[in-house]
Amino acid sequence: MAKKVTGNDSLAMDTGKKEYKGKKLRVAIIGCGGISQVHMGALQEMPEVEVVACCDILQERVDKMQEKWNIPQGFCDGTKSPWKKMLKEVQIDAVDICTPNYVHCAPAVDAANAGCHVMVEKPMAMTPAECEKMIAAAKKNNVKLAVGFQNRYDSKTQFLKRAKDAGEFGDIMFVKVQALRRRGIPNWGVFGQKDLQGGGPMIDIGVHMVEASHYFLGAPKPVAAMGRTWTYLGDKPSDVVCPWPGWDHKTYTVEDLAIGQIRFEDGSLMQIESSFAAHIEKNIFSFSFAGSQGGGSWDPPRIYTDRAGTMVDVSPNYLPTCDFSVLFKSKLQNWVDAIMKGTELTAPGEAGLMVQKILDAIYRSAAKGGKEVEIK
Repeated sequence: MAKKVTGNDSLAMDTGKKEYKGKKLRVAIIGCGGISQVHMGALQEMPEVEVVACCDILQERVDKMQEKWNIPQGFCDGTKSPWKKMLKEVQIDAVDICTPNYVHCAPAVDAANAGCHVMVEKPMAMTPAECEKMIAAAKKNNVKLAVGFQNRYDSKTQFLKRAKDAGEFGDIMFVKVQALRRRGIPNWGVFGQKDLQGGGPMIDIGVHMVEASHYFLGAPKPVAAMGRTWTYLGDKPSDVVCPWPGWDHKTYTVEDLAIGQIRFEDGSLMQIESSFAAHIEKNIFSFSFAGSQGGGSWDPPRIYTDRAGTMVDVSPNYLPTCDFSVLFKSKLQNWVDAIMKGTELTAPGEAGLMVQKILDAIYRSAAKGGKEVEIK
């Protein structure tokens, strides 16, 4: 284990006007599970970043993380909050939170109160109230808070966003969001435990398309929601051959299928379909929309409109490839640049709060048998 990191080269955290010339951003990872490996792969490509510490509730994960990525300090102190000791003992400029959903809020607030900038994986938290605590802590301490919404950076999203901002679609009236797996119940982690995740496919994979489409729309204010959820496969043993067999059906307390509808302040509607397991033809991850002058779809990326008295479909001749590694590099680079250069965050905490309100309202409505609920 390396000696304790000193603060001699750390960035000053007590003012919004920081000097970064010739210095590296000292980052710590909170949560050393699977998704942290993807984050580390991206951060290692940034010469302006130095990952100086990591923590987890399991020592073996900390050990593997340090060994694989040559991280000087690792923390696992037997508590459920190992980041507290890390924040006290290491001079850190920013933290990257890669924990399960129920451990997003507490480390984000603690890190912000310690003067650290924060990146938190999606969804932002378990509830809108938790999101508000995180935003308040970041504002109070004048630090950047970003949410890991990588699909905003996808070239397909950017293509449609540019077209919308150019007036290609007129007023968009309806958006259909789909994040559907035919049989893709996670057989690792705590994705099937509602008390630790907040829900199932709607909050885990539906969030990806919800945030991308909401960003594309220009982030209209949601005012009401209706939703229903069903569990019919995940809580039972199965011998069906599928990509991810052997999930823990005994601890499965989330939905298999969720359907929701969001009403926005401008009168437009968003319909959301999300599943871990559904009897459908194939997996679908996309959104489509209808506007007064044109419509379109995310995957494949297309615009449907009228030109020269003819109905036409417009497809881009070229879009940059955006695989998992590219998207994660993009979202983390945006966060790092916002800290070091003062550029704008593409996915700030306020965006995470808005998406969380949408997800929360669908679940609240489902708990009331599908009755419409207000989004305040």
